[in-house]
Amino acid sequence: MPTLPTPSPAVASIELLSGAQSPRPLFVLLHDAGGTALDMLELGNRLGDAFAEAAVLIPEGLTLPAADAPVSADTLAQAVRALADFLRAQQQRFNVLQSDTALLGFGAGASLALALSDVHDGLAGRVLSFGGCYAAWPARAPALTTLHFLHGHKDAVVPVARVRHDFARLMELGADATLDVASSLAHELHPALMDQAVTRLQTCVPLRFWKAL
Repeated sequence: MPTLPTPSPAVASIELLSGAQSPRPLFVLLHDAGGTALDMLELGNRLGDAFAEAAVLIPEGLTLPAADAPVSADTLAQAVRALADFLRAQQQRFNVLQSDTALLGFGAGASLALALSDVHDGLAGRVLSFGGCYAAWPARAPALTTLHFLHGHKDAVVPVARVRHDFARLMELGADATLDVASSLAHELHPALMDQAVTRLQTCVPLRFWKAL
């Protein structure tokens, strides 16, 4: 896929476009605090290779403070609003349904993606969290968004025990979610986690579809 850096109404992005007249799905990738869009490029390329008609967007600077740092309610709300505006604009631009949109974040970017799924259930059909956690615990599990957590067992930034606790509580709330933990990895966007993310996207049918049968 060609890499086309172009401005958007909110933030500058790296765009990996297939050239399909009606791209499906739409992937939006959010980098970690202190990182850049280029940090997510390998994951973007893997998604483009796996989904031949996809559109992959990597916004620059659309994230939160460090995943392990306290985030004020105002900061979180402002970041969620900016991300929601960006997603809606891109869904309209590519004529993509919310259910055909996947939001993938690393570290603080993952925490922002999870926060969005709490405030705007279904705005993205899937959220994939790499080394992230909730900045504020949600009051309920999303009904229209499937959550995938991918984490390193040796993550010193966001301890895996915290993610396991969050995941257990989500299960109690009836969430549609998966958790994959890599025993030898730390806080990193490792190729093994990227490959597992692609597998989850290709093979996991959202629970809400089964319930509709």
